[in-house]
Amino acid sequence: MYLRKHYRTIVLSDIHLGTTHSKVEEVSNFLRAVNCDRLILNGDIIDGWHIKKNGTRKWQASHTQFFKIIMKMMEKCGTEVIYVRGNHDDFLDNLAPIRFANIQIVKEYELDCGEKRYFVTHGDIFDRVTTQMKWLAHLGDAGYTFLLWFNGWYNRYRAWRGMPYDSLSQRIKQKVKSAVSYISDFEQTLADFASARKCDGIICGHIHHPENRYYGNVHYLNSGDWVETLSALVENENGEWNIVYYSEIASEELQAKLTSNILSAS
Repeated sequence: MYLRKHYRTIVLSDIHLGTTHSKVEEVSNFLRAVNCDRLILNGDIIDGWHIKKNGTRKWQASHTQFFKIIMKMMEKCGTEVIYVRGNHDDFLDNLAPIRFANIQIVKEYELDCGEKRYFVTHGDIFDRVTTQMKWLAHLGDAGYTFLLWFNGWYNRYRAWRGMPYDSLSQRIKQKVKSAVSYISDFEQTLADFASARKCDGIICGHIHHPENRYYGNVHYLNSGDWVETLSALVENENGEWNIVYYSEIASEELQAKLTSNILSAS
C-alpha cells in the first residue's frame, strides 16, 4: 500500500488552468499522493488571460476536479490553503484580502517557519515587463505559448521514436543569454527585497524556473511550474525546504505498487 508523504508546507504555482499546456492531471495526481498542513497556491493557478480570451470553453472537468481535491484536503486533513494572486489570475485583486473557513486569498503573505520568516509573493510585481509594459507581456505570452505548442509536437515525435520526454522549451530558455540574465536579475531583486523587509527568505514563482539557493543570507525559493518542470516546493517537519518533481513522486508510487503486487502474489 502506498503511504502518502506528509509535509508541513507545500507550495504550487503557475499551473495555468484554462490553457492547453497546463498539466492538470499530473498536479492532481501529485496532490492525491501527499498530505500537508499548509498549501500555498502561489499565483497563476487559474489563467484568467486565456479564459478571458477564449471563454469558459477552456475550462474542463479536470480543472474542477483539481479544486475538489484541495477541498477534500481541507476537509479530511484540516489543510490550510493560502491563495496568493499572480498576474494571470489578477482578477482576484478585487477579492484580496479575504478569508473564509481555512482558506484565504491574498496579494502577498508572510510565512513563519520556526524561527525563520519568509515573504511569499508570486513575483510579477518585481517584473518590469508585466507591471509597466503589459502589451509586451501579452506578446511574450503568445510567443511562449507557441514554444510550448512546438514542444508538444517535438515530444510526440520523441515518444514515437521511443525516446523519453524532454522539455525543449526549458532548454532553449536556459541557452538564451538574455533569458539567463533575466532569471539571475529577477532572483537577485527578490533576494534584495527580502533582505530589506528583514525576512530570512523569499518564496516565489512566476518565471517557471524552480530554485533553492542562497543570495548571501537570504534563502531564495522558487516553486517552478506545472507547464514544463512539474515541480513544487515542500517543507518537512524540521523546517527544511526542497524542490520535488512529479516524476519522482510518480516513480515512488509506481515502485510501491509493484512491491505491493509482488508481496500479494508471494
